Amino acid sequence: MSEYILKISCSDEKGLIYKISDIIFKHKINVIKNDEFVGEHRFFFRAHLEGELDISAFQDKLKLMLPQDALVEIYKKRKKDIVIFATKETHCIGELLIRHFSGEFNANIKAVIANYNNLKPLVDKFNIAFHTIEAQDLSREKHEEKILQCLKQYEFDYIVLAKYMRILSPSFVKYFEGKIINIHHSFLPAFIGANPYKQAYERGVKIIGATAHFVNNDLDEGPIITQDVIPVTHEYSWQTMQQAGRNVEKNVFSKALDLVFDDRIFIYQNKTIIF
Repeated sequence: MSEYILKISCSDEKGLIYKISDIIFKHKINVIKNDEFVGEHRFFFRAHLEGELDISAFQDKLKLMLPQDALVEIYKKRKKDIVIFATKETHCIGELLIRHFSGEFNANIKAVIANYNNLKPLVDKFNIAFHTIEAQDLSREKHEEKILQCLKQYEFDYIVLAKYMRILSPSFVKYFEGKIINIHHSFLPAFIGANPYKQAYERGVKIIGATAHFVNNDLDEGPIITQDVIPVTHEYSWQTMQQAGRNVEKNVFSKALDLVFDDRIFIYQNKTIIF
C-alpha cells in the first residue's frame, strides 16, 4: 500500500473541504490525517493519504474542482535527497551525520560540499562523498560555477546550509528557489549577517536564539521555519554566548529539516504555514 502527501493552496471559498473529500472518496483513497487553515482569504490543506493512485488523473480532477489559482501538489511519501553545504564548524553537520547514520533522519545525504577541507575527516567516517571547492582567489560567480558543476552528478531535493559561511548569489538562489534551507545563529530578524553573537553581546540581550529559514535574496530574511531561544546573563561573553547557542542551533535546525522533509510546510508571501 502506497502513501502520498497532498498539498493544496488556493483562494478560499465555500465547499472546498467537501470537494476535496469527495474526490478522495471516489478514488478509494484512505485519509490517514489531514489539516487545513484559512488566512488572508487563502486556503491551505495537507493530507496524508494511503492507497493506490494515478497521481496525474487525481491531480487533474482536483484542479477542475478548485479555484483557478489553486496550487496542487501530490507525491509519494519518501525520504528526501539532500546535499549539505558547510564551511568549518562541526556541530550542525555532525548532528545531521549522526541522525543519518542512526536512521533517524528522513533524508539521504548524497554529498557534502565545503569551501575548506577541515570537515573531510569527519564526513569520511560516515562514508559520504565530500567535495572541497575552495573560494580563495575566485569571484563568487566562478566559485558557484564550480559548485554547480559538482552538483550535476547528484539528484537531490534540497540544499542544506549547515553553517555555510558564504553568501549565495541571487542567480544561484533563484536557480534553487524554495530548495535552500539555512540555520542562522540568531533569533531573526535581530542581528542579521556576520557575528550575531557579538552583536547580541554588545546590545546586552537577555536571550539568544537560532532561526532556521528558507533562503531568498534578502540576507537572512527568507521564510522562517523554526526558532528557539535560551536565557543568558551579564556574565556571558560573546564567546560563551556562541558556545551556548550551538545546542540551540542544532535543535532548531533538526526540527526545521524534519518539517521540510515531511512536506509539512507551505510558503506564502515570505511566511510559512506549518502543519
